[in-house]
This record gives sequence, structure tokens and C-alpha cells, in this order.
Amino acid sequence: MVNIVGISGSLRSGSLNTALLKASSALVPSGVRLDLASIKNIPLYDGDIEEREGLPSAVKSLKSQIVHGQGLLLVTPEYNNSIPGVLKNAIDWLSRPPDDVARLFGGRPVAIMGASTGGFGTLSAQNAWLPVLKSLGMIPWFGKALHVSRAGKVFNEKGEIVDEKVREQLRRFLHGFADFVQSQRFSDSAAGGTGP
Repeated sequence: MVNIVGISGSLRSGSLNTALLKASSALVPSGVRLDLASIKNIPLYDGDIEEREGLPSAVKSLKSQIVHGQGLLLVTPEYNNSIPGVLKNAIDWLSRPPDDVARLFGGRPVAIMGASTGGFGTLSAQNAWLPVLKSLGMIPWFGKALHVSRAGKVFNEKGEIVDEKVREQLRRFLHGFADFVQSQRFSDSAAGGTGP
């Protein structure tokens, strides 16, 4: 069983990106599980809190989920043509302490997708994530991009995908990323490594 951890970069209960992530659970291929993670209870990063109290429990829990997965799926909103602060904040907490970055992120396959009500479907946000992922040592998947534009018409009031074309694009995206994750696992074992 391949386990992929999915994180929505929005805190809003009616988030289109969270709906996109939830819809993904039913579309992953056989033999793959999508474990939905949350950033909801992660506080703003504060070095004084880290020094005084250590990592918040929500950060420790998310770290554990990521470490036990083989791939990471980031579902990013786009705010002001860039990445959302709450998701960047979560990644900043996860990268603490610095000597834990390699264990958590190093060599880990990652894919990015997103939904927006505008016409570009988080294209700018997805591109803005690339330098962050590179600095963490992750391996981005550059297969079929998924930029869900005009997303207000893609989902119904229950958060379900009603656009069959988008559903099929999402299915292909998830199958492609799952294949990528599995190929990276094979490469790690063939090279004698232990993987992430």
C-alpha cells in the first residue's frame, strides 16, 4: 500500500481547495491511500515559543503523518498571485528544527494542485512553491498539471465535483502522481537506500 499525505492550504470550512482534496480520496488508484492532514491548529511560527515550549502538538502530529507517508500532495489556494500564508507557516514549522528537514522532506515526492474562482487556477501559487520545495530537498512531480479555474462552477454546495471533465483531469493527475511515488520508492530500494 502506498500512502500519500494530502494537505489543503486553506482553513476555511467551505474551501474549494479542501473540496478538491476530499474529492481526491475517491479517485486515487487501487493500492494507494490518500491520508488527509490538517494545518488548522498550527499557530503562527514564533521562535520564542519554539525555544520555550518546543514544537506544538499539531506540528508533531503532522510531522508523524508525513514521515509515515511516501508522498506529499499540496493543494494550494492562491492569494495575491502567490502562496497562502497559512500553508507556508505550516511548512515553516515543519522545517524546525533544521536538522529534521532531511528526514521529513529530503527526497520525498511532492505534487501541487489547486483551485481558484479566477481563470488561472492557482498557476502563480504553484510556481511560487517550487523554490520552497527545492530548498527542502523534495522531488516535485512535473507530470500533468492541475489548475482548476472557475472552481465555483466545478463543485456543488456539498463540495462535490459536478464537472466531469475536471473529475477526469483529477483522476489522471492522481494516477500519474501515484505512479511517480511508486517509481521513486523503487529507485530508492534499487539504490540500496531506505527512502524518506
